[in-house]
Amino acid sequence: MKTIAIIPARMGSSRFPGKPVAKILGRPMIEHIYKRVAMSASLSATYIATCDEEIRQVAESFGAAVIMTADTHERASDRVAEAVTHIPDAELIVMVQGDEPMTHPEMIDAAVVPFKHDPRLGCVNLVRKIDHEADYLDANTIKVVMNINNDALYMSRRPIPTLAKTGFANTAAYKQVCVIPFRRDMLFQYTNLAPTPLEQLESIDMLRLLEHGLQVRMVHTEFNTQAVDTEVDLARVEKLMQADPLLSHY
Repeated sequence: MKTIAIIPARMGSSRFPGKPVAKILGRPMIEHIYKRVAMSASLSATYIATCDEEIRQVAESFGAAVIMTADTHERASDRVAEAVTHIPDAELIVMVQGDEPMTHPEMIDAAVVPFKHDPRLGCVNLVRKIDHEADYLDANTIKVVMNINNDALYMSRRPIPTLAKTGFANTAAYKQVCVIPFRRDMLFQYTNLAPTPLEQLESIDMLRLLEHGLQVRMVHTEFNTQAVDTEVDLARVEKLMQADPLLSHY
């Protein structure tokens, strides 16, 4: 099963314009993501999908393969689906969001394992326990609640589940980690589905699948990543990455 990764990126983020090319430890954020993802032994190739010429130029300067897409996509998954039309033999497509510079290649490897055991599975997300109540309360952290089979029930930017009875220390709260593999047919099914009310309200791609009654399997990871949604996040990530051993490999 040919497996590739696609990193969607655009300059026009409402919360942090230009963040894919913002520097972390002297390198554009998109470079960290690309080179770390490309280390995964599970992948045949890694691409950056963008509608922005500035990102294309920066990406090609560090050797990335770039696929240009339309500038009309509201959802990263739709951008990835367009990019995949240029790669006809890709069977499993791992979307890694362009704001996850702490992605570890082993996260990619773990996310694709369930597809080997379940031919009906169409989409997987990584998920991690939230360590700090501030992250649980942060609207930039996408919270997830799951059923007993580890399939997503709902995702929200609001704090879920409730802490009314137990408090944060005694509640298992989880966040989405944006490493998201799709089977090819599920990715195209996603992009052909009508956008849904909760997807638009929460601005969360995966709610389109959940609202249409489709399965999203959650796979736990112990890697502690930090997405970059704001300039404050960028400074936080730079401190966290200073001692990262992966840096010496690229």
